[in-house]
Amino acid sequence: SVVVAGGGGDNAVSAIGVGAVSPGDAFISLGTSGVLFVVTDAYRPAPQSAVHAFCHVLPNLWHQMSVMLSAASCLQWFCRLTGTTEVALLAEIAELSEEDKANAPFFLPYLSGERTPHNDPDARGIFWGMTHASLRAQLGYAVLEGVSFGINDGLQALKESGTPIAQCSLVGGGARSPFWAQLLADILAMPVVTHKGGETGGALGAARLACLAAGKPIAAVCEKPEVWQTWRADPIRHHTLMQRYAQFKALYLNDLHYRQH
Repeated sequence: SVVVAGGGGDNAVSAIGVGAVSPGDAFISLGTSGVLFVVTDAYRPAPQSAVHAFCHVLPNLWHQMSVMLSAASCLQWFCRLTGTTEVALLAEIAELSEEDKANAPFFLPYLSGERTPHNDPDARGIFWGMTHASLRAQLGYAVLEGVSFGINDGLQALKESGTPIAQCSLVGGGARSPFWAQLLADILAMPVVTHKGGETGGALGAARLACLAAGKPIAAVCEKPEVWQTWRADPIRHHTLMQRYAQFKALYLNDLHYRQH
């Protein structure tokens, strides 16, 4: 006999891969797009801020997602423009001083418009605040920061819908960057956990769904993968970044006002 197994959406399947199977379990996926996914015990839509709500791939569970349309793809785009590789650019960024980062330009990561929380297909990417002294690494940092601020926009939208999140796993290509993981922890003010093999969470999740379809119990199949590292927020960095986050949000509103008038 042949077992025919039902599948699921890419992020819901990735959730199985990282063991996000209980209400409150959450992960960030940094791929072409950026997703903040959290398991819930009820259907909790929030269309006013473009928060997605769906059935989970496991029985009697739901999930919410904030989705930004360009995440790691922003970094790839910037590397193409400046003739470097992601590995080389991340190494340059890691050498920046705190002063360099505090004086970096701002980047709005809306290269494909934006979904959560703006639901604005006409939003566009913007670099703001460059001078003759701006370094390539500072612009690269601005890209990482801008994407991370976009993830934080999603976190705030989820909180406003009534869904608290205490910790996030990190998956996708962006999970390979320790610098980015720490930046996310500092901005989101919560622990960010990376797992061994976390960039392949979707494939592992699909395999786990096949095991469940073959009759194996959820508890035995959907364990959380081994933790590689936990990144904790630095309160001083968080305070500094929240000042920049306020400017990031103001830049979007200024651009929106300009486009509407």
